[in-house]
Amino acid sequence: MSTAVVSIILVNYNGSDVVVNCLRSLLQFLHTIPYEIVVVDNASTDDSATLISENFPTVQLLKQRENQGFGAGNNVGAKHAQGEFLFFLNTDTLLTNNVLPPLVMLMKEHPEVGIIGTKLLNTDGSLQSSIASEISIAGEYQTLKQLKQFNNPQYREMIEQRFAQVQIVDIVIGAAFFIRKSLFEALNGFDEAFFMYFEESDLCQRARDRGWQILYTPEVSIIHLGGYSVDKVSDRMRLEYRRSQLYYYRKHRSVWEQAVLRCYLLVKFALATLRSFNPTNFKILRLLLDLYRYPMQLNRTHAVKNYSK
Repeated sequence: MSTAVVSIILVNYNGSDVVVNCLRSLLQFLHTIPYEIVVVDNASTDDSATLISENFPTVQLLKQRENQGFGAGNNVGAKHAQGEFLFFLNTDTLLTNNVLPPLVMLMKEHPEVGIIGTKLLNTDGSLQSSIASEISIAGEYQTLKQLKQFNNPQYREMIEQRFAQVQIVDIVIGAAFFIRKSLFEALNGFDEAFFMYFEESDLCQRARDRGWQILYTPEVSIIHLGGYSVDKVSDRMRLEYRRSQLYYYRKHRSVWEQAVLRCYLLVKFALATLRSFNPTNFKILRLLLDLYRYPMQLNRTHAVKNYSK
């Protein structure tokens, strides 16, 4: 669809239980703003790619031979996108209204804004965390504190008020990530060294480094089921989370913060391994120990292929 204003990009991995409902919600609620839908299938082994091709003929389906990761899949979709704006959506999201007009309007009215994040909701309408503090030792503490507050009814009113305002933030969660295509291209897309996790934080940081603002808006809300693909390979993703975290710190944070993080994780996983042997904890410990011997090997191949056995 060459006239698309917005290109909606989804990366699918074995999402047969969720991707169909996601696509149906897009087709049901989106109108007035020209758009296209691009689905990148990351070498799914279920029938989700077939379901998409058979039931959604207007969707561009790009089948990959290998799962290169979430960021890499989104980059593939972006290369095929024709829209002025890119809207990266998780396959486990659901629309309940026409979300594109307010997002496009905000971008048009605020040329200083490069990225917009939406309000994320659970299926019962309760709030999910939609933003995060800058990734740092202090910032991660603040984000963890915020996540704990979400699970405490005592803080519910305060959280509702906090997320009721349009605001400039450090990071918006990648489940619903709206960005100018020109900015995405200027940043060379997602850093594919992040197989999973931290890729949107990295992109937000690089955008902010160039002077762009990141906006959170409660005017647009999207249901997010959360963690669908990750749950299927949870042990591997625990390892990948730590690898991505360590890589992010090496890329963006000071040497002392990198040292603090590594020391903390070494103690944490050494104690966990001593208390009760767990293969994933042991793999994370091996990764940390190897980083002291081979500090430049912190990449996707090293972590996933060498430590997922």
